[in-house]
Amino acid sequence: MNPLKPVVPFEPIMADQLPSGEEWIAQIKWDGVRMLVYYDGVNQTRLINRKGNERTQQYPELLDVHSYCNANSVILDGEVIALVEGSPSFHQVMKRDSLRSDMQIRARVQQIPIVYMIFDVLFYNGEWVTGKSLLERQAILQAIITPNNHVQLVPNYNDLSLLYEVARKHQLEGIVCKNINSTYALNGKDGRWIKRKNIQDVIAVVGGITYRDGTINALMLGLYDEQGLLWYIGHAGTGKLKVSDWQKLTELTRSMIQEHMPFVQIPQRSKGSIWIRPELTVKVHFLEWTASRTLRQPSIQAFVEIPPMECRFE
Repeated sequence: MNPLKPVVPFEPIMADQLPSGEEWIAQIKWDGVRMLVYYDGVNQTRLINRKGNERTQQYPELLDVHSYCNANSVILDGEVIALVEGSPSFHQVMKRDSLRSDMQIRARVQQIPIVYMIFDVLFYNGEWVTGKSLLERQAILQAIITPNNHVQLVPNYNDLSLLYEVARKHQLEGIVCKNINSTYALNGKDGRWIKRKNIQDVIAVVGGITYRDGTINALMLGLYDEQGLLWYIGHAGTGKLKVSDWQKLTELTRSMIQEHMPFVQIPQRSKGSIWIRPELTVKVHFLEWTASRTLRQPSIQAFVEIPPMECRFE
């Protein structure tokens, strides 16, 4: 297998209960962008996100692999985060992730500093290490990574319940519990890694908008079902978007307006709504699902580059 050919990283499954046993460790679940760093040992470094999209240009701080890793060749797995007052901000890291202009990227390097939180290694010095245990892979990371201002190793914690309470107290997204004996399954997702969230989130499709004084002030959100039908799940006008973001969105959506409602059912708050082509996707935090399959207290976090048809009910 070509080590620089993008792979699909291992994913944890969602759980309502924490696992028990000495074979489990816990790590903070950072609210950032899952990123794999590929270094071929010669001169090519690539950054590829979980969906297989190239992000090498967006994070120049991570391209000099030898400044933080002494491996001859390597694939690292981790999360790119942006901190605001000590807490990770998905909205801020997406401002970096969405940039395409070299000039804008250079400016934002100073304005929005990022940290790469490394938690795994897949390939090391010409060999795949995915068949080794997590304990062995973490020993490799300890030997090859030198932390700096932009690169850190994600620490382990043995007290899962305590870490979960700390994450909840500080309003962090949650924790990931991992079996220290687990191998790394490429394109896998099973109970060897378990995530428990404090904050529920969903990537939703924008199918409608409302205006106040000529500027968009709320989004109408939806998810697709197995038949490809878009169902309305809520109406969100609060969150991380600033006045300038709403103004840019107003301009962007002018060419997306359509007469046809994209949702299967008529939303409760449809009066004054304008329908748009369901092409934009957005990450939303929410309190819980209601009995009618809508979101309680949805809060907009950031727009994301995920194909709308991938936004489905689980």
